[in-house]
Parts: sequence; C-alpha cells; structure tokens
Amino acid sequence: MRGAALRFAVVLAGVLVLGACAHAPAAPPGTLVTAEQVRAIRPGESTRASLLATLGATRKVSFDSGVETWLYQLPVAGGFDEIVVLLDAQGVVRKLRRRAHVPAP
Repeated sequence: MRGAALRFAVVLAGVLVLGACAHAPAAPPGTLVTAEQVRAIRPGESTRASLLATLGATRKVSFDSGVETWLYQLPVAGGFDEIVVLLDAQGVVRKLRRRAHVPAP
C-alpha cells in the first residue's frame, strides 16, 4: 500500500507541475510604447542608449555582426502594432518597421 501511495503522490505532483506550465502566461513579445515614443525614433540619429532611456529595455535579437533588432508593441484597438527597430553594430538605429495590427493573444 505504501508503494502505491508514493507512486500516486509522484504522478499527482507531475500532473500539477505540467498543469501549471500549461497555464503559465506567455512572456510579452515586447515592451509597450506610445505613438509619441515611436515618433521619437529617428533612423540615423537615435541610438541604443536613447532607446533604452526613452522606451526601455525590450526583447531583442543580436547577430554575430553586432546588428540587433529590438521589438516593441504599440497598443491599438483589438491588439497591437509591432514596432521593429534595426540597430547597426555601432548602436545607431538604421531602420524602423511597423507591422500593423497583430491580434491580441
């Protein structure tokens, strides 16, 4: 009987752990920003430091070349627009792309 109770407890613990994982909220794809903050991003002028100071840290992808892409979210009705910023190896913003209306999860 003791062995069966132990097996049951182990299985129950596993189910609870997996259940918690299945319902854990996903990390946000990027930091929320305002339209005014997006307008302040100037390709060729804005830098990594200015983005951090005005928009804050966010998700980023860094490449071996030193180039980085940073992802922000601009709330809109029913979801958000993705704001993707490309920084060169020197940390200067080179491109800014806005992907319109990504539905809210």
